[in-house]
Amino acid sequence: MALSGYVHPAWADVASALDRQLPRRGPGGAAVCVYHKGQCVVDAWGGSRDRDGHPWLEDTVAPSFSTTKGVLSTLLHILLEQRGIDFDRPVADFWPELAVGVKATMTLRHVLSHQAGLYRMGDLTRSPRHMLDWDGMKMRLAEARPAHLPGDGPGYHALTYGWLAGGLAEVIGERPLKELLANELAAPLDIDGLFIGLPEDALSRRALLIHNDGVSMPSRRAPPGVRATLRRWIESGMRRLGCDLSEFRSALMPFTEPFDWNAPETVRAVIPAANGQFTARALARVYAMLAEGGALSGVRLLSRDRISEIAQVQSHARDRVLFLPMHWRLGYHRVFAFGRRVPSGFGHFGFGGSGAWADPERRLAFGLTLNSGVGTPTGDLRIARLNRVVLATVDRLR
Repeated sequence: MALSGYVHPAWADVASALDRQLPRRGPGGAAVCVYHKGQCVVDAWGGSRDRDGHPWLEDTVAPSFSTTKGVLSTLLHILLEQRGIDFDRPVADFWPELAVGVKATMTLRHVLSHQAGLYRMGDLTRSPRHMLDWDGMKMRLAEARPAHLPGDGPGYHALTYGWLAGGLAEVIGERPLKELLANELAAPLDIDGLFIGLPEDALSRRALLIHNDGVSMPSRRAPPGVRATLRRWIESGMRRLGCDLSEFRSALMPFTEPFDWNAPETVRAVIPAANGQFTARALARVYAMLAEGGALSGVRLLSRDRISEIAQVQSHARDRVLFLPMHWRLGYHRVFAFGRRVPSGFGHFGFGGSGAWADPERRLAFGLTLNSGVGTPTGDLRIARLNRVVLATVDRLR
């Protein structure tokens, strides 16, 4: 299956790795972009953007789930630095309706490092359609009780992070989130294909999820009795390891009805923890700015000191929801790569396999979009394998 795009000869292994991952006997496509030392060295795509076999194009945007959180975090960092706001400022200074009761101690640092305690989506709603109501979800979040005191360790805010960080961005930036993203991040870096809430004129560009049925709901193929037995067996084993799957379910799978992530009303909505529509090129360019110390192509959006601060690990503890030590930074997690260490790297991966990250030490940035993935809430084996090839290439060139 032929790839399209540009690949610097020294980075040919990355394109080969992408080509090996494209579906051979069914629909599905992907795109990868890599920046090194501020320059694009890989910008490749291939496969199909829907079940009907329409080809993945240069401007195809793909649903990227939690990869959206990294873009949102970057936007929030830009707004905070523009206004000289410290991470330890109380959320109550900006959103008093949210920070009531025990939430009064919540800081911006708690929100960005997933330590606000507001990850239980199941406490907000059991209907996924409520996610389409931006103002309604912010109101539900303001009324919610945290699972624990803010600052008492990390718990992945899989869905609620979008309304938390996005709501703060709107208050601090004094404009709607879509406008802030376009004007404060996409336009200065000359980025096309960076959307949270897809505009009407971009609907024809989008890739459709191939496995949409399995994204929002657990598999229904097994008989109910088998599912219940399997669930009890898994939960029993997880409890012996000190893991509470009820927190995982409440954060990520609390819904009692299906949800169509491909529906036009879904992609047009603002769900900033989960429904970003991006090109790999757009993601890599955002993270290239971070990898280059806050500036790219002569445009500075963040200071080097700010980049150093947001890249610092806030907690090495095991995450309450994901059961792994995610090494949360301020809005980003660690970079997973087989057999390669990336101690200075940070980014965000998403359900279905997408992801993007920066490594300031190597001056390296990476973005991946696709439409045929399932996997874990933070990517799957494909992104880890691609990461390994990217890192092996740059280390060989150093």
